[in-house]
Amino acid sequence: MKKYIFLVFASFFLINFGCSEDTIDVVLTGNISGKVTDKITGEALENVKITTNPASTTVFTDSVGRFRLVDVKVDDYSVQAELAGYAAGFESTTVQEGKTAAVSFELKLANSDNNPPSVPNLVTPEDGAVEQPLQVQFIWEASDPENDELSYKLDLRNGSTDEIQVFEVGQDTTFTVSNLQLATKYFWQVTVTDDTNDPVSSIISEFKTITFPDNPFVFVRKNNDNLVIYSGAEDPTSGTSQEPDFNVLQLTSENVNSFRPKKSNILNKIAFLRNSGGNTHIFTMNFNGTGITQITSQKPIAGFRTEELEFTWAQNDSKIYYPHFDKLYSINSDGSGFKLEYTTTDGAFISEVAVPQFDDDLVMLKTNNSSGYNIRIYTARLSTQTEENIILENVNGAAGGIDISANADKVLFTWDISGSENNSYRIFQSRIFLHPIGSTDPLVPLDTDVLEGENDLDVKFSPSEGAVIFTRKRNNFGATPAIFSYIFDDNQEDQLLFTEAFMPDWE
Repeated sequence: MKKYIFLVFASFFLINFGCSEDTIDVVLTGNISGKVTDKITGEALENVKITTNPASTTVFTDSVGRFRLVDVKVDDYSVQAELAGYAAGFESTTVQEGKTAAVSFELKLANSDNNPPSVPNLVTPEDGAVEQPLQVQFIWEASDPENDELSYKLDLRNGSTDEIQVFEVGQDTTFTVSNLQLATKYFWQVTVTDDTNDPVSSIISEFKTITFPDNPFVFVRKNNDNLVIYSGAEDPTSGTSQEPDFNVLQLTSENVNSFRPKKSNILNKIAFLRNSGGNTHIFTMNFNGTGITQITSQKPIAGFRTEELEFTWAQNDSKIYYPHFDKLYSINSDGSGFKLEYTTTDGAFISEVAVPQFDDDLVMLKTNNSSGYNIRIYTARLSTQTEENIILENVNGAAGGIDISANADKVLFTWDISGSENNSYRIFQSRIFLHPIGSTDPLVPLDTDVLEGENDLDVKFSPSEGAVIFTRKRNNFGATPAIFSYIFDDNQEDQLLFTEAFMPDWE
């Protein structure tokens, strides 16, 4: 008997276990109920058509103006009430599992002398769109029977925080919002008014932002009195409609100084400088700002003015070259392999270093004295510790922002052609120079849109070397910087990429 009971139990267990994989997705639902009345008289309105967006079911109000939608899928909804002779009404609500969301409408008779505007039609982004950038352009349409002048309001709700932003747009039917959050669902609604009738609201539409942007640019902004690293992209819109600050994403905390970012697409890392223990060291992090690791320890990066110092990825990004006064050191990308690579023969401070992609033995250096002047820019061979090509020397004024092409056939740098040398290291007329290595031709600045009283600084080649990126700001202390790009052999104006930004890098 015991054996029989055991076999029955075992069979029951196997049957149930075997069926457990065939699960049915449970759809969570709730209800929506409410009442519709005349706004002026308060009387209940019968036979009002009730619909929702996203669509669920359609019902009509009863003799006392009440309605109920049952088994509605859990979500955010825009509920619409329509009755002939009345202006349509819209209300937003959220349906929760097993609960009834309450909405009410007070409909107003349509103005027989002046009709209200049409319900705004939301065009872009489309309802349910995904992988939207962190800068979104909203587009909608509306009309008015009497061609009254219309004005609009955009409501944008963050689905994660429920924070609502309200933008008074005016008469435009487009509006751009920047600095949206990653992987976040947003809900938006447009309200139009003709200043005569009651405002008319659109349905509520939703979209979701990208999980993580593929941003080619990194740069620095001042935030909370600290330097903070950001990434960003170029607005893909063609022509003059391109907007700056596209897909901007903060990568480091505003509570600590982090600056001079350098991307490595090979390692998917960003190297940068950060103050640590009274010195400035090199750190790395992932493209999304996680995994921050200190790389240098034996020798910090040091020399004339920390904000003027630059380092570089080298040897297929397996190493980092960086200056320490008159010496150039290398360190592996994981913090091992610390090594002295080069020492200046005259004791001058190395402030910047750049390397070509296809010659691991060549470096481009900018050196200066302890005041930042007596500039020399040249290339040197590490294997022989000898200078190879002199780019700039025996000139007055500040210089920097050095870069060298992949084939080591041309160099980039900036130089203050005013020749000013002063105790505050103020730069007056910094211009960008592109010069072939070994050429004896006179130095000629690039024909950018820089104006008198402005400086072009921190110039870097684009990955294709068909353009450059640089910082532009007025020459007075405290001036607000911005990042621009300049395309070679192109008659277009310099493109503004990022506002209130500097120290750009482009990979």
